[in-house]
Amino acid sequence: MPKIDAQEKLFFSLLGKEMTEEELIDIFPVAKAELDGHDVENKVLKIELNDTNRPDLWSPAGVARALSTYESGEIPYYDFFSTKDESKDNEGRVIIDDESAIGIRDFSIGFACRGVEVDDDMLKNLIQSQEKLCFNFGRKRKTIAMGIYRSNLINYPVHYAAVDPDKTKFVPLGMDEELSLREICQKHPKGKEYGYIVSSYDKFPYLYDDKGEALSFPPVINSDRIGAVEVGDSEFFIEVSGPILNDLLLAVNILACDLSDMGFEILPVKVILNQDTPYGREITVPYYFQEPQRAALKTIRKTLGLDLTKDECIAALAKMGVYAVADDEYVYIECPEYRNDFLHEVDVAEDVMIGHGLGEFTPVMPSDFTVGRLSPVEEFSRKVKDIMTGLGFQEMMYNYLGSKKEYIDNMHISPDRAVFIANPMSENYEVIRPSILPCLLESESVSGHAVYPHLIFECGKVTVKDENDNSGTHTGNSVGFFASNVSMGYNDAASYIQTLMYFLRKEYTLAPVEDDPRFIPGRAAYVMYKGEKAGIFGETHPQVLESWGCTMPSIMAELDMDILLK
Repeated sequence: MPKIDAQEKLFFSLLGKEMTEEELIDIFPVAKAELDGHDVENKVLKIELNDTNRPDLWSPAGVARALSTYESGEIPYYDFFSTKDESKDNEGRVIIDDESAIGIRDFSIGFACRGVEVDDDMLKNLIQSQEKLCFNFGRKRKTIAMGIYRSNLINYPVHYAAVDPDKTKFVPLGMDEELSLREICQKHPKGKEYGYIVSSYDKFPYLYDDKGEALSFPPVINSDRIGAVEVGDSEFFIEVSGPILNDLLLAVNILACDLSDMGFEILPVKVILNQDTPYGREITVPYYFQEPQRAALKTIRKTLGLDLTKDECIAALAKMGVYAVADDEYVYIECPEYRNDFLHEVDVAEDVMIGHGLGEFTPVMPSDFTVGRLSPVEEFSRKVKDIMTGLGFQEMMYNYLGSKKEYIDNMHISPDRAVFIANPMSENYEVIRPSILPCLLESESVSGHAVYPHLIFECGKVTVKDENDNSGTHTGNSVGFFASNVSMGYNDAASYIQTLMYFLRKEYTLAPVEDDPRFIPGRAAYVMYKGEKAGIFGETHPQVLESWGCTMPSIMAELDMDILLK
C-alpha cells in the first residue's frame, strides 16, 4: 500500500488546525489511512494509505482535503475546470501533440500555476506526489510520467512529438554534458532505470517549447534548464504524458486541486490532441471528464444494514466531498474532479458508510448459528486426491497467476478464452490459468534429473472467459495429472482415467479429439459424462514438450470436477 511522508507544518496548515497523534489515529480511517509513524524530531508524519483506488489521497494535500471535508461537511469548490460545455481562458498557453507520438506514447497534457514561492516542505511534497502518481498509479512511468518545469522560461506553444533519438540532444537534469536521447538511456541514471519503456521504438518522445528549448524526454528525465525546479520558484508548468487519456486527466486534476489547496492560482492550458478522442481534438486542461453516477436507495440500505433517509445519504456523501441529490428511489452523484473510482452502486454505498460515521454502526450478533462443514466439491476433491495418491501420483500445488508464455504460447493454444489481468505489475503474472496442465509441465521441465517415472497431479481452480456468466468469466474446479516415462503412452492414460472413474463410481464414454494442439492427433480422447465433455486425456504433443524443454514421452489429462459432481 502507498506510504507518504507529511511535514507537520504543511499538513496542519492544509488541514486548518493542529491535531494530536490520538486525534489523527481516530480520524485517519475516514481517508482510508492510518498513522504509520511519527518522526517527532524532524516533525514528519508517516501515513499509510489502505486504498489503491484513491490516488487523490497519495499526498498530504489529498489526505488533508479528505479530513477537513469530513469534519466540515462542505464540498470543496474549484473554479478552474473546463467541461464539454465551457472552456476556460488559456491565455495563449497551448500544448500541441504531434501525430508522430501515436502508438509510442500518445498524449501529453498539462496546466500551469503561479502565486506561491515554494519552500522546502512544498518542494518535497510536489516531488513525492509526482513519484507516487507515476510509480503506483502510472505503473512505474509506463502509463503516467510527470514533469514539473519553470513556467516563466517557456515560450508557448509547447510541442510534443516523437523524434530521432540520435539527432535530438539536450543537457539532462543532474548532468553538465549534452546527450542525445539514446545516450541518455545509456548514461543517465534515470535513463538506465526508465529508458526501456520507449527504447524499443525507432523514435522517442520529446517535449520542447516554440523556440526549440528542451523541456524533457518523457518518461525519463527533464532538461537541466527549464526542468530544474528549485526552492523559491513561484511559476510552474506541470505536464503528464502517457497512452491513456483518462488516466492523464485524473492525474492532472489531482495535482491541480492539491496545488490550489496550497494557495496557487491554476492557469488552464489548451491541448491540441493528435487524434480523435471522446472529448474531441482540443481540450482545455484541467478538464472535468467524470460521468454522473447513481445508486438505488434500497441497495445502499441493504448493503449497510441501516434504513437511512435520502437526506442522510446526501449529508454523508457531502462529508466525503461528493455532491448528491436524491428522489424516492435513487441517489444521484457528481464525482469530484479529483476522483474516478465510482464504478458501481456499492462504491456509492461505501462513501455513504464512511460519511455517515463508522462509529454509527452498532455491532449485531448473528441470530443463526451453523456448524462448519466441507463443501460438496471439497469432499469430492479429497476423494480424488486419495485415489490419485493411491495410483502413485504426487500432489502438487501451484499459483493461479502466470505468464502468457507459460499458459498460452508454450501450450500452442489460442488466447481467446484466457482471462488477462488489465494492469499486471509483471508479465510473469498477467494471465489467470485456464488449465492445470501447463503448471504440471513446468514442474516436469525442471525435473529431468529425477528418477523416472514422474507421476504428478493437482486439484485446483481454473478460469476461462464465459459470455453466459454475469462476470464474463467462469471459475471451475479441475483435476489434472501428468506422467512421463520411456514407454508412457495413450493406453497408460486411458488406464489411469478408467481407474479414477471406477473408484469415483462414474459411468463415462470416450469421444475422439479432432484438434487440440496440446495432444498428438489420434492419441487423445474426450471424457464424456452425462452427455457433456468432462475432460480430456492423451499423449503430449512433441511441440509442447519441446517448448517446455522436456525430452521424455509423456501423457496428461484434465477433468472438470464440477461436471463430475452433477
